[in-house]
This record gives sequence, structure tokens and C-alpha cells, in this order.
Amino acid sequence: MLLVEDEGELAAMLAGLFREEGYLVDVAADGHTGLHYGLTRSYDVAVLDRGLPALEGLDLLGRLRRSGVTTPVLVLSALGNPADRVAGLDAGAEDYLTKPFDIDELLARLRALRRRHLDAARMLPIGEARLDLDARDVVVGGSRVALSERECALLATLASRPRQVFGRDDLLALAFPEAENPVVVDTYVHYLRRKLGRGVVETVRGRGYRVGVPAAPGVDGPVG
Repeated sequence: MLLVEDEGELAAMLAGLFREEGYLVDVAADGHTGLHYGLTRSYDVAVLDRGLPALEGLDLLGRLRRSGVTTPVLVLSALGNPADRVAGLDAGAEDYLTKPFDIDELLARLRALRRRHLDAARMLPIGEARLDLDARDVVVGGSRVALSERECALLATLASRPRQVFGRDDLLALAFPEAENPVVVDTYVHYLRRKLGRGVVETVRGRGYRVGVPAAPGVDGPVG
């Protein structure tokens, strides 16, 4: 969980409460730190204040959404009139709770957000296609293309951050933690392209790879 809250005592109380509920919590005391965490780490859920130093909470949220971060967000703010709540939801928040708040209600809302996120995370969009993590296949053009465990791990890593360019070392650590040679990344990029077309993984010269758009079977020939 990511908690972005600049009131020190409240942040400490909430972090302790969330940890008691079983969450692993990263705490950011300003918007810039929260943005850095949100862009570089993965979370099941995030709680954001609005009146943050350095970067206002809704501006932070908007930047995360424009960067392709889909972590469900609950805005926790003293700004509680209808216009404030509408602004928060329009900025990309899934829920909005005003201060002062009931602790049991806050925890219940977070549990609901996390359940919905985990359910949705089992089906990752890749352009018009979908990666089904449970079935370990890609649904594209009305067909299903089966993937191996390693192919699925690589494609899921790329699809989890659709605008991010991953270096080979990053992909090795995230998708193939048991491997040591980054050549394995290139090998499985080749396998994915052979099954799903050349465009499914884009090469960003000098930087690495990012997810692209798979082709329907038979549309984009096999990669030799």
C-alpha cells in the first residue's frame, strides 16, 4: 500500500493501523515522493491526501493515471463538499472519504478496493487484446493464444506498466528472478513475437522493451 499524507501523527497512526491489517506500507510525506513511489513501485491500493506539499494530491493522481498507473486510489481529505468529491473522482480516484472518518469504514472501503483490483489484475489489457493470467493465454481477435509460464511472466510485467520502458536487467529481475543471464529476456521476447506478432513487444533503441499490440493469429506472420 502507498500512503501519501503530510500530517506526521496521522500518517504514523494510519500506517500502524494498515500494517495491523496485513498491508505492507510505504509512507510519503509530500506529493513528489508519492509520485516517485507510485511510478517506480507496484501497489494493491493507495491512500492520498489532497493538501500535500510540493505536489497537490489530485495533481499527483492525475500524473499517475497519465503514466498508466492503475493502482486503485482512495482520497482521504478534509475537503468534503460535493464539488471536492466530484473533482477527486474525475481525477481518477476510485473512492473518496472525508476527514474526520470512521476507521472501520476506511478499512472496509480499502478491502473492497483491493478485492476489485486483484480481480481485475488477473486480466491485463494489451491494446484490444487481453492477457488472462489464470488461463495463461492471450485473447486476441476472437482467438486464444496459449503462453508458457515464462512467456506469460514477461508479458504480464510489460503489460502492468503499458507506457514504461523496461531495461533488460529490470525485466530479468522482475520476470525471471531465478535466471542470471539477461539474454533470457531477448529469448522470450522472440518467443512472444513468434506467437503474437512482431508488434507485441516494442524495442526502444538503447533503453529496452515496452509492451506493444499483439496481432490476431495469421495476421502478422511468424518471426524467423
